[in-house]
Amino acid sequence: MKLTGAEIIWECLIREGVDVVFGYPGGAILPAYDAMTKYPQVHHVLVRHEQGATHMADGYARASGKVGVAIATSGPGATNMVTGIATAMMDSSPIVCITGQVGSKAIGTDAFQETDVTGVTIPVTKHNYLVTKPDDIARAIREAFYIAKSGRPGPVLVDITKDAQQLSCEFDWESAAPKLPGYRPDLRALPSEYQKALELINTAKRPLILAGQGILKSGATAEVLKLAQNANIPIAVTLLGLGVIPASCEHNLGMMGMHGEAWVNEAIQQADLLIALGMRFDDRVTGNLKTYAQNAKKIHVEIDPSEVNKNVPVDVALIGDLREILEELLPSVKKTTHPEWWATINLGKGDAAVRDIQALPDSGHLYAAHVINDLCHFTQTLKKDTIVVTDVGQHQMWEAQYFRHEKPRSLITSGGLGTMGFALPAAIGAKFACPEKDVWVVVGDGGFQMTSCELATAEQEGIKVNVAIINNSFLGMVRQWQEFFYDKRYAATPITGPDFVKLAEAYRLKGLRCNKRSDVKSTVEKALAAKETVVIDFVVEKEDTVFPMVPAGAALDKMIRRPKQDVMLESGSDKDWEMPSSTLPNVFAEAKAEAVALNSRGKKAAKPAKPAKVTKPAKPAKTPARKAVASKSAKSNRR
Repeated sequence: MKLTGAEIIWECLIREGVDVVFGYPGGAILPAYDAMTKYPQVHHVLVRHEQGATHMADGYARASGKVGVAIATSGPGATNMVTGIATAMMDSSPIVCITGQVGSKAIGTDAFQETDVTGVTIPVTKHNYLVTKPDDIARAIREAFYIAKSGRPGPVLVDITKDAQQLSCEFDWESAAPKLPGYRPDLRALPSEYQKALELINTAKRPLILAGQGILKSGATAEVLKLAQNANIPIAVTLLGLGVIPASCEHNLGMMGMHGEAWVNEAIQQADLLIALGMRFDDRVTGNLKTYAQNAKKIHVEIDPSEVNKNVPVDVALIGDLREILEELLPSVKKTTHPEWWATINLGKGDAAVRDIQALPDSGHLYAAHVINDLCHFTQTLKKDTIVVTDVGQHQMWEAQYFRHEKPRSLITSGGLGTMGFALPAAIGAKFACPEKDVWVVVGDGGFQMTSCELATAEQEGIKVNVAIINNSFLGMVRQWQEFFYDKRYAATPITGPDFVKLAEAYRLKGLRCNKRSDVKSTVEKALAAKETVVIDFVVEKEDTVFPMVPAGAALDKMIRRPKQDVMLESGSDKDWEMPSSTLPNVFAEAKAEAVALNSRGKKAAKPAKPAKVTKPAKPAKTPARKAVASKSAKSNRR
């Protein structure tokens, strides 16, 4: 049948299973918006900023496992999407962004609102297209969806000129099937690599599984749990891996990395085998690479060959879909118990327990950790099926530490790019994906102000999300670094804001405020009872600190630890709390020494202990790809 290019866009989206898109109209995309009126099957969500559209598409994709779609016009509309696209790229989130472009004859003339958005987004997309003819629209969109969700998922941008949208051509869905002869997303490891991996697993004395987001992408939670149970192997999770292994699972030690659990980081450094499943050894996980797990052999199961040996040399690389690889390994994994290894780990757990802020009595102060812990307790007591979407900063780390995620896709956060302003729009996208679930936004007062305009989107759409602002009147994580490493020179980190309760009311939404721990429960209950979006201003301690912390450049187990209970700063004395460096000068001494060492160029640092001899880094097996099938579900192993 003969259709305009604009109509073909919507025909393709419907055939790809799209029922909601997030966008903002403009001149170069106007033909597509006009054609949209013929396709009521697709609900359009009018955002207040194009960055919000990409975050909403991202949140939708992470909550549902489907491809999210964002639409914008040319020039500033397209460039406003770049941060959201980069966020999705870093966290392997499958979104398709469709942008309008000036007419094909005007390209290169610096026409009004012309920007080379395909050039701009090359580094932050999995692939992108510039379409100048209506005949090419269907194939570009079909390939965009296939690329976005296959292999290691990621964002794809399709830039379509205005005249391509206006002109007509014959539309043939079948003939527009993807043709990507050079794209090989579905690889398989050689049998010899499986044998090497099994030998390491079956002979290890101190093995440890590193569980990343790739488990979620592959749908391999059951297989990972079976591996852990059969060989009694403890599991450490990455930030984006939270929820893929239930927090209540006896094998789950908790989060690793810069702000991970102390005993988890120590276990990594003491292990003799690391089994990395769908994670990429990024800097927030490893600490100083020169001192990272020096005595451990390493197995890396990863769908993206470019991630293998990129940061950490490994002994065995198994390239392919995580679930399929584990299904191949499991029958040959020997049952064992590792009692001495577990005893060592549990000893570290006991030391950390006495440092936990939750062990302290209520002194009248409201700490962010209290808010997160109580929010988790109340929602789980009520048996609410909850998705938490966090922004970036201190509150993000407290959420990761104190909210116990039992299900996959129950935590959505910006891990790789660390995008402030992500939470509110991503939560709106998640709510559209899962309208039956309670969606909570956990956000700082700084990040919230970056995209608070999307409250208007929530109000116009009549959807309900609960916004918990952790309001400490600082850009908290930056302030913490200034406290530790810049002698408390708080340059540009104190931040003011509006009255968040009145701001919510200005958007015809509900606003609440809480500044006492005893009021947290009643405040949460009021939020849950409301029908509209609720904004809660949790006024917490200003100079609170995320513990533990691995300073940049330090070894993974060289952490700044929370002081033990007998010297805790949270004593109810504001003076003590505001002066931690002078009250406990030794707490930060090692971290400051690390910072001085890193900044001293030309000075020889002390040589680290000589690592145990390891085998040459494994190279991914060069094997033919299995035939790619366009309808195959997305698979990836990431973080």
